[in-house]
Amino acid sequence: MSTLSELILAQGRSDEADVEWLHMLVEDAQLLADLAFADIVLWVPTQDDSFVAVSHYRPSSAATLFYRDFVGQPIKQQWRAQVTEAFASGKIIDSSAPDWYEETPTRVIAVPVKRRLTAETTETTKRPIAVLTRHTNLGETRSPSRQERTFNNCAAELFGMIASGDFPDLSAPTGPRRGAPRASDGLLRLDVEGVTTFASPNALSAFYRMGFEEELEGESLAEVTTEILGNQQEIDESLPLVVTGRAPWRTDIESRGVTISLRSIPLRDNGERIGAIVLCRDVTELRHRERELLTKDATIREIHHRVKNNLQTVASLLRIQSRRAHSDEASHALTQAMRRVTAIAVVHDTLSEGLAQDVDFDDVFERVLMLIAEVASSHNTTAHPKKSGQFGVLPSEYATPLALALTELVTNAVEHGLAGREGEVEISAVRSSQTLSVTVRDNGTGLPEGQVGSGLGTQIVRTLIQGELGGTIDWHTVVGEGTEVTIDVPLRFIENPKSR
Repeated sequence: MSTLSELILAQGRSDEADVEWLHMLVEDAQLLADLAFADIVLWVPTQDDSFVAVSHYRPSSAATLFYRDFVGQPIKQQWRAQVTEAFASGKIIDSSAPDWYEETPTRVIAVPVKRRLTAETTETTKRPIAVLTRHTNLGETRSPSRQERTFNNCAAELFGMIASGDFPDLSAPTGPRRGAPRASDGLLRLDVEGVTTFASPNALSAFYRMGFEEELEGESLAEVTTEILGNQQEIDESLPLVVTGRAPWRTDIESRGVTISLRSIPLRDNGERIGAIVLCRDVTELRHRERELLTKDATIREIHHRVKNNLQTVASLLRIQSRRAHSDEASHALTQAMRRVTAIAVVHDTLSEGLAQDVDFDDVFERVLMLIAEVASSHNTTAHPKKSGQFGVLPSEYATPLALALTELVTNAVEHGLAGREGEVEISAVRSSQTLSVTVRDNGTGLPEGQVGSGLGTQIVRTLIQGELGGTIDWHTVVGEGTEVTIDVPLRFIENPKSR
């Protein structure tokens, strides 16, 4: 399935600004469908003067008319004339007679979508950039409730704003949609003075849980929230603008352990503010879980930080011990152990800097390469490390063994391949969707072809790559031309998180 942007741009009649505007409109398409108790379909013009559906939203407040998506399909002939008229005239076109869809009488309203050019002016595009259709089921003959009538009126006002370029609002800040209030969560209708003219039952329940036991209708929402909050010291500075319906913002209010999220949608008629819709949702449990996650993330980061400090302490102790060793062999073994511990500490240091348990391994490896200078100086060697390619982001369970394995390989290249001379150590990484391939190559003396080291470092590399990462490792040596070691690590567990 193509993305919204791809579907729009593929028609060749829209630019990037149009796409951005339609993205903002689609973000509230579900709200429009719920308020209108109708299916909402967004159509964009094509090169052959027809239309293609790029978005379809069904109401959660009523049964859908369409069980199959229209997205990507050309407009049906029965709606084409009405949509074309709305697009050409820039006016809302209502169906003159019931439209029948699969033996169900429906009402179709075509709404032209105009784009506001800037947030500072009321100037819009000269002609619509798309058309939105509202499909209402007329088959259910019953008297609508007061809530339904209010919801429908709010929807009609928003459709009018869409046709005039007043909705969506360019001054509305972008932010996460998680926890955003929906029409069914609770809706308040305010007049131009900020007085509540309608409050849905769910909205009443939300404010009741915060301690307000009176009727909301006829009350100033700003005064109600002031009474609820009492003498609280910390209040969001955007709250007065939200509860008076003057700005299209979101905020939270908290009282008696209950947190309510409020979203204001100012309503305008020909640019003049006539009131507002305020959506409200009880997000107490959601905020509680978010705080728990933040606490856990902070705890994990602190654990990584302490592990890194402890590993650095161990590395320092090993360094001191190596300097006091009475034999070169013991000193060398302790120095190698110190480098291995330091390589693991680098990974934990990186993990302690962010909330994610994934690390940018390129950053980790750059820090690991700094150990080469120390290795080279102790062997009277001048090493020039070169890195090419990208490792990318890896989970911590990959990063630690890979960092330790590469530390061993690079150290071996400097200690044995370039011992007592000047040379290069090249590390190249090639990452595909399935495999990470890393090659460590030096231009030193090399080993006899087919011969592989049998020391502790080689055993460590085998254990880490083959045992922990499920990869393969190959040593290729050419006498006088250096050594090349290639490791291949499968990334299937990264690509399929459920199998991790």
